[in-house]
Amino acid sequence: MDVTKFLTACEASSQAKKTATLLKTLTVNALITGEIGVGKKTLASFILPDAFVIDASNFDELLLSLENTQAIIITNLDNSPNIERLAQAVKENNVRVIATAKDSFSHRAIDELFSVKFNIPPLRERMEDVKALIEKFVSEAIVLFGECSNFDVSNFKPDLSQNGISLKRQVMINYLLQDIQDNELMDIIEHYLYDKLGSKSDYRNYLYLYEVPLLKAGLHKFKSQVQLAESLGLNRNTLRKKITENKKYLEGKI
Repeated sequence: MDVTKFLTACEASSQAKKTATLLKTLTVNALITGEIGVGKKTLASFILPDAFVIDASNFDELLLSLENTQAIIITNLDNSPNIERLAQAVKENNVRVIATAKDSFSHRAIDELFSVKFNIPPLRERMEDVKALIEKFVSEAIVLFGECSNFDVSNFKPDLSQNGISLKRQVMINYLLQDIQDNELMDIIEHYLYDKLGSKSDYRNYLYLYEVPLLKAGLHKFKSQVQLAESLGLNRNTLRKKITENKKYLEGKI
């Protein structure tokens, strides 16, 4: 499901929306490319609001649908197992197609099939949209979880690894965690660990789930490792050892 609703706070997204608006008035086939979570499906549905939507990986169902419709939205075109056969079926049935695909996707048959192709830039290149989306997702969080007066986004570092998808997940989780209680946090960890336990070294293997958040919070809150060691009641050598052991988690490499 597209989470962006394709907000247009920056020039790049506004231009993509203008192209989509123009395509509503035409009868040509168009291919919308971009990374996951940038709003491709939203724009496709904006162009063909009443069209059937199907993933290209459902190939047999897709071919059957092409025989029984005048317009269709094909998502994840790069997942199609047979691009040539798909392109042929579109032409044979004279169906109008709006399709989506990853931004690196190219194919000779596709080049012949689509009269219009345009790419939606990732959110890391659309920071005005990121700000608008954070505000949108916070508003949605308030509806879901209630008002949270101490939720601060001024120092919020957005997770754009999956564009709108990862950003929404990050906002929702962070918002929910603002007022989380000890028992709720323990319930979450218990649920996470339940299906993972079973080896003879589980205690050591999952100790990082406690240590890493504690170290991260301490390193962020205190100005030096000396102060952090004093706060945790550890000597400096023990603290350095713990930081070294959890280095990959503390540096965000996992």
